Amino acid sequence: MSLLDLALPLFRCVDAERAHLGAIRALRLAAPFLRSAADDPILAQTLWGRAFPNPLGIAAGFDKHAEVPDALLALGFGFAEIGSVTPRPQPGNSRPRVFRLDADRAVINRYGFNSEGIPAVAARLARRQRRGVLGVNLGKNKETADAADDYVAGVKALAGFADYVVVNVSSPNTPGLRALQDRAALDGLVARVQAAMPAGAPPPLLVKIAPDLTAEDLADVADVALARGLAGVIVSNTTLARPESLQSAARSETGGLSGAPLMGPSTEMLRRMRRLTAGKLVLIGVGGVSSGTDAYAKIRAGASLVQLYTALAFEGPGLIGRIKRDLVAALRRDGFKSVTDAVGVEA
Repeated sequence: MSLLDLALPLFRCVDAERAHLGAIRALRLAAPFLRSAADDPILAQTLWGRAFPNPLGIAAGFDKHAEVPDALLALGFGFAEIGSVTPRPQPGNSRPRVFRLDADRAVINRYGFNSEGIPAVAARLARRQRRGVLGVNLGKNKETADAADDYVAGVKALAGFADYVVVNVSSPNTPGLRALQDRAALDGLVARVQAAMPAGAPPPLLVKIAPDLTAEDLADVADVALARGLAGVIVSNTTLARPESLQSAARSETGGLSGAPLMGPSTEMLRRMRRLTAGKLVLIGVGGVSSGTDAYAKIRAGASLVQLYTALAFEGPGLIGRIKRDLVAALRRDGFKSVTDAVGVEA
């Protein structure tokens, strides 16, 4: 057990946003001393020409301002995704805006793309020595009328630092953002972002979608992704749904729900996206992952990579190693030689 795990009860004594900020500070201080053990080779894979030592990543939303990507990699994640980053700094929604649902192992947030903006993030990434796979998740400023302008600005400023870039069109906390998942809007947006990518060898481009899409909407996203040659899709963001099973007092708060209640719905959407794209795109499964069993279920449903965030807040960084160990055991039990062999076997 690390010192960061031992500090977890202290973070639980303060409100969720203060705990989040405290975790970032702790990682910043601990970064020089963090060393992750080598991963079992069965977890390794190469995607988009990038080497992933294991398929487990930290989802966007934790390291919003690119303060600790290398510390997260040193904790044992196979890749880290920062953001969402908006072109101009913005404070996001007023506090309180993050709520723990302890009884449900879930969180509701309505951060609203609080971001230090592109200049601050670009300055941090420029100082970074590349030691692992980094994703950059892009958002739009609340007041921007033409969303594509903001995503183009993000690509132009940050694509050079990224191993992959994500267009986030699925946060429920920015008015009108999810409308960009409409077929025509998404097609036009992706076309403009692709045109703004750096020449030569641009980083892979992905979109992140909501778990609340209809079957028709999901098919439209798949069609656009295939037609435009996207590198992948992240399935999924937080949900506006409120399952009847929720027990916590904060269950009626406005915002996106993440954590254990999202595991089933997001995994089923992942499975449908795998079928719709016929395995031609890299899918990243996120939503409710809190164990090796959960990660394995995402992989078997079609995810080449898996992300988590909410479970880390409840379990601490020791969770990372436990998930990887359990995933190795599951792969060997079922006779797979590589994690890649298990991708989509139950799609």
